[in-house]
Amino acid sequence: MPRAGNDGAADLAPEGILRRQSLRESAARTYARALPIVPVRARGLTIEGADGRRYLDCLSGAGTLALGHNHPVVLEAVRAVLDSGAPLHVLDLATPVKDAFTTELFAALPPALAANARIQFCGPAGTDAVEAALSLVRTATGRSGLLAFTGAYHGMTAGALAASGGARDGRVTRLPFPQDRHCPFGVGGPEGAALAAHWTESLLDDPRNGIPRPAGMILEPVQGEGGVLPAPDDWLRRMRAITAARGIPLIADEVQTGVGRTGAFWGVDHAGVVPDVMVLSKAIGGSLPLAVIVYHSDLDLWEPGAHAGTFRGNQLAMAAGTATLAYVRQNRLAERAAVLGDRMLAALQGLAADHPCIAEVRGRGLMIGIEFTDPDTPGDGAAPALAAAVREECLARGLIVELGGRHSAVVRLLPPLTLTDEQATAVLDRLADAVAAAGRARHRRLTPRNPQ
Repeated sequence: MPRAGNDGAADLAPEGILRRQSLRESAARTYARALPIVPVRARGLTIEGADGRRYLDCLSGAGTLALGHNHPVVLEAVRAVLDSGAPLHVLDLATPVKDAFTTELFAALPPALAANARIQFCGPAGTDAVEAALSLVRTATGRSGLLAFTGAYHGMTAGALAASGGARDGRVTRLPFPQDRHCPFGVGGPEGAALAAHWTESLLDDPRNGIPRPAGMILEPVQGEGGVLPAPDDWLRRMRAITAARGIPLIADEVQTGVGRTGAFWGVDHAGVVPDVMVLSKAIGGSLPLAVIVYHSDLDLWEPGAHAGTFRGNQLAMAAGTATLAYVRQNRLAERAAVLGDRMLAALQGLAADHPCIAEVRGRGLMIGIEFTDPDTPGDGAAPALAAAVREECLARGLIVELGGRHSAVVRLLPPLTLTDEQATAVLDRLADAVAAAGRARHRRLTPRNPQ
C-alpha cells in the first residue's frame, strides 16, 4: 500500500497511483502510456478501474487471457494447488501438477508431433522459449544461421530480438513475409505469396547466396505485432516443404496464436503443417507466466543444464494452464473463435466500406487487425496518428484496444475466446463510434476555417 504523504494521508486515488507510476517506472513502459487506467477488479471481458469505470478488454494481456480475466476454472485450479500444501517452487522436478499439464498439452498437440515429442520448460516469458528454440536447433544442427521474416516479432531478449523485424544481426537472414496491402513484390494475393516462397527457395539453393548455413527457420502463423498478418496456408505448406527438403528445422512461434486464438487450436493447424519445434507461452499458463518449447525427439541433443531457468517450475501456472487447455478443448472454443471471428471480420469490412480511412481489415479467428490509412501521407499512406486517435476514442467509450503494424497504424483486437455474441456486438458498436469520432476530429483539424 502506498505510504502516507506529507499530509499524513495515503494517496490512493487513481491520479496519485498513475502519478507515482510515471515517477518511479522506467521510460520503457508501454501499455500504461496509452491506457492511463488503474484496474482493481476484472472478470471475463470486463475490467473495472479504480475510478469505477468499466472497460471491455480486447487486449487480453496481449493474448494471454484465453478465457478472459479470473475465469472460474482457472481460479479453482489455482486454489486447489494452494490449498493442497504442494510446493510452489520446484525447479524442474517432477510433480503431479506438471504431469497433468504435460499430459493435457500433449493431447492438444498435432498428433504427428506429439507421437515423438519432447518438452523443455523455459523461463516464464515467451522470449525465453524463443531463445531455447534457437539454441536447440543450433545445437542439433551444428549451424549458426537463422531464417526469419520481415515484420516478425519474437520477443525482447537478444536472440529473440535478432530474429524480429527491426534487428540487424548478421546471422539472421531476412525473408519476405507474404501480405496483400504491402506485398514486397507489388502484387499481393496468391501470386505474391508464391513469389515470396520462390524467393526463399531460390536464395537457399544459390551456392553464392552469402548467408550463414541456417540452423532453422522461425515464423509466426499470424504475425501479431507485425500488423495481424495471417500466413497463407499454401505458403506455409511451401515453407514446410522447403525446410524439410533441406534438413532445416521449422520453428513455429505460437506464443500468441496458440490455444484456439486463430480458430484452430494451433495456428499451424489451418495449413495442416507439423513443425519441428513449437514455441508456446501466453495462454498456456492460464494468465500466469509459463513458457515451453515442444520439439521432435530427434533434436533432443542438449546436455543437462544446457538451457535452464530458476522459475521454469511454476506450479500455479501449470495448474491454471491445464484448466485452460482442457476448457478450450472440451468447450470447442477454437471452433467458436472461428465462427465469431468471421462474423466480426464481416462487420468490420462493412465498417471499412463506410470509412475510406480504413485501408484493410484482416485476421483469423479472434485475432483481428484494422489498418488505417491517410492518402495525403507520403509512402504507403500509413496513418499512425489516426490509429492512435481511434484507440483513444475507444478508451473514452470503455473499450481497450492496442496498436501494431509497421508504423503502429493497425488497431488490434484480441478478445477472450469466451466472448459472447452480445459482447461482440458491444465491441463492434464502440469501435465503430470511435472510428467515426476520430474521423470527425481529423476532418475538423484539416478543414480551413472560413474567414469572418
